Amino acid sequence: MTQHLADALPTTTGTLPGWWRDAVIYQVYPRSFADSNGDGMGDLEGIRSRLPYLKELGVDAVWLSPFYASPQADAGYDVADYRAIDPMFGTLHDADAVIREAHELGLRIIVDLVPNHCSDQHEWFKQALREGPGSPLRERFHFRPGQGESGELPPNDWESIFGGPAWTRVADGEWYLHLFAPEQPDFNWEHPAVQDEFRSVLRFWLDLGVDGFRIDVAHGLVKAPGLPD
Repeated sequence: MTQHLADALPTTTGTLPGWWRDAVIYQVYPRSFADSNGDGMGDLEGIRSRLPYLKELGVDAVWLSPFYASPQADAGYDVADYRAIDPMFGTLHDADAVIREAHELGLRIIVDLVPNHCSDQHEWFKQALREGPGSPLRERFHFRPGQGESGELPPNDWESIFGGPAWTRVADGEWYLHLFAPEQPDFNWEHPAVQDEFRSVLRFWLDLGVDGFRIDVAHGLVKAPGLPD
């Protein structure tokens, strides 16, 4: 998935497709890399100010860990809005400045894409909870009735990567799947609306000028049919 996606990306800095195969890629964790305003939190302006230094190191591309709008239950890997920057890191204008300056220096920008799950504060998930069982929005996630006499047991025996069941029960009795934290409901990638949404998200960031994506939890997107034990 990552290989085919990267080969199809535009070559904004003039190199051939497949540049990523031999590139020196430097990962930047935005919250700890460089603080531009003294608030104790790294930010996009701090990253932009250090790009010349990364170029001097011989870096070809900078990979940015998530900077999207997020409640930060999992350090930004719980995304509430894939098209917005979390205010702690700056604005879309700041992201645009990072991309533009990187390209002027001959650097490429790779961003983390988190398509396996979102935040429980994502509008789709909040609406799915509001609308209750049978809501079309619930089909974009993995909502299931529980096992046991009154549905008090999880739908299967899957465990979260973070420990404990990979299911959380909501007030109306249904359970939803989360391979990571309860605040990170998994998307249902069999649903065409999910596929369409991420095509749109990819296009949004490509139009802003990013050169590639690192796909988070790519191995988790497809679940076993029927979600068996």
